[in-house]
Amino acid sequence: MTETIRRTSRVRASELLGRNWLNTGGKQLSLEQLRGKIIILDFWTFCCINCLHVLDELRPLEEKYADVLVTVGVHSPKFEHEADPDALDAAVERYEIEHPVLDDPELITWQAYSARAWPTLVVVDPEGYIAASLSGEGHVAGLSSLVDELIAEHESKGTLHRGDGPYVAPEPVSRTLRFPGKALPLSRPLNGSAEGFLVADTGHHRILHLGPDLDTVIRSWGSGEKGHSDGSAESARFNEPQGVTILPEQLAEEVGYDLVVADTVNHRLRGINASTGEVTTLAGNGVQRLLDAERTREAQVIGSLGTDALGVSLSSPWDVLWSENLSSVVVAMAGTHQIFRFDPVTGELGVYAGTGLEGLTDGPPEEAWFAQTSGLAEDSTGDLWIADSETSALRVLRTSASAAAPEVETVIGEGLFDFGFRDGDPTQARLQHPLGVTALPDGSVLIADTYNGAIRRYKAEHAAADGTTVPAAVSTVARGLKEPSDVLLDTDGTTILVVETNAHQLVRIAVPEEYLTVDEGATQTQRPRTPVASGEFGLSVSFQAPTGQKLDYRWGDPTQLQVSATPSELITSGAGTTEGLNRTLQLNPEITEGVLHITARAAACDGDPGEEIPMHAACHLYQQDWGIPVILDDAGDHELTLDLRGVK
Repeated sequence: MTETIRRTSRVRASELLGRNWLNTGGKQLSLEQLRGKIIILDFWTFCCINCLHVLDELRPLEEKYADVLVTVGVHSPKFEHEADPDALDAAVERYEIEHPVLDDPELITWQAYSARAWPTLVVVDPEGYIAASLSGEGHVAGLSSLVDELIAEHESKGTLHRGDGPYVAPEPVSRTLRFPGKALPLSRPLNGSAEGFLVADTGHHRILHLGPDLDTVIRSWGSGEKGHSDGSAESARFNEPQGVTILPEQLAEEVGYDLVVADTVNHRLRGINASTGEVTTLAGNGVQRLLDAERTREAQVIGSLGTDALGVSLSSPWDVLWSENLSSVVVAMAGTHQIFRFDPVTGELGVYAGTGLEGLTDGPPEEAWFAQTSGLAEDSTGDLWIADSETSALRVLRTSASAAAPEVETVIGEGLFDFGFRDGDPTQARLQHPLGVTALPDGSVLIADTYNGAIRRYKAEHAAADGTTVPAAVSTVARGLKEPSDVLLDTDGTTILVVETNAHQLVRIAVPEEYLTVDEGATQTQRPRTPVASGEFGLSVSFQAPTGQKLDYRWGDPTQLQVSATPSELITSGAGTTEGLNRTLQLNPEITEGVLHITARAAACDGDPGEEIPMHAACHLYQQDWGIPVILDDAGDHELTLDLRGVK
């Protein structure tokens, strides 16, 4: 019999404490009020793409078990901006969260449940005891089995209470735009009109052609109801589309569509014929990409995934760009931390850069690590500029003719937990979760510095008019914006256009004669530090396949552990990537504190114990990234155990 994800010890769940509750009609909740219900505590933060995936994974469970199950989102912020109650309120509305949310800015409840990563799920039974703790995404099958088990047990004991939960829907608000994501000016006429802008009206699940006044809707594609269906402009459905790009006119005539849309939550690329209004699906089968193409225990191989683009799984494509240099559509695949390419003529889809591991590592495309790639731009030389949101970084993928070979380079940014608001020297400059980027004719780059509410400018080293060398610098163009998620040059070439997402508008901003220089410092994500002893240190990650799945040993050990540290000198031996989920490290006694970066992977396929895995069995990749802040202390722990899935 396959084990369930249920823990064997009975530990009483801690009280839910925080600043405030959302989606409860103004009422404060307690565990006592929820007694008799099965509770899923979802520890999340709204910057995290994996957390957004979990929100969508939980929706079917919430609907199926509506009378016995209560999901409680515990919002535990990573970035400083996420601790702003107004920003959290907007995020709860934007992502259409239909369960109570506890605002936990001081991480009180996070610490009480020993959460170490986003997302973390904790199941509490109807009597108030912890039934399971899980990290990462992809746990729906195990959760469903556990809920069925708890229903049967507590109905027989008389401790299960059926009925409505505590969720109270907020009052709806009518707007022209609702949390718009990306925009771009028309580069050529569309259906007889050469003026205006294309906008992803993300919260209304549609694509708009807005007039130059930024208010008049000339044309729309999408019914306004989220979902996935092809068809006419009025009947087609999208699900939180983000990026949109225009194909060259001759190419559009050849392939039969003008626009390519990153249909983010549908995990698809969509095409729009501007003349007929017809919407089609170009790539993606709608199943979130979790499985590597070859050996699931290895990072994704760079290269082609074939020409059957509709048969390939994608993961939260966030932006798309027609690259003149590469003659293909470039895709920021936020969910797998990679850059993809799509050829509209042949239908070929492939991975262009990124191992699929989350972090900040430069080098050749096959070695680079990204972190939730969210914005793309191509400059006049052909280089690709990337807003890498989770590392608060501006990256560039050198693809121009002057580059000997494609190479990823970090221009601004330090790591997954480093951010701030600082101008000046790019090596010391800091951003906070940028989502958009655009390259200007003068060679500079504008960044939609989303969580700082600012537009920033990067200018590389260059020669001044008098021949002197001007060093590279970062400056601030504008601030005081509400989560700007994209920035572009206006059609007049003298002003910039900002997609101000949380203000539900596009806004024009005059370029100042002199840019601001801001220094509000650099900071790191603040979480409790774990005391650890120097010297030999044991690291292990527990994992067990859910009911109906088994580990996939067809290509060797199906588990993998990647370990590094900031600073790198913290680990004197044991860093790197190896098979297995156990590792012995040597921690440097001369380093007082730092962060252990740990990525665990496990591959499992559908099947029963003792049976061979069928050739065409559905397989699943489980992955979780941890950043564990540590402080070196002789009295600290000599080992650390983390849970990828299963019993603590």
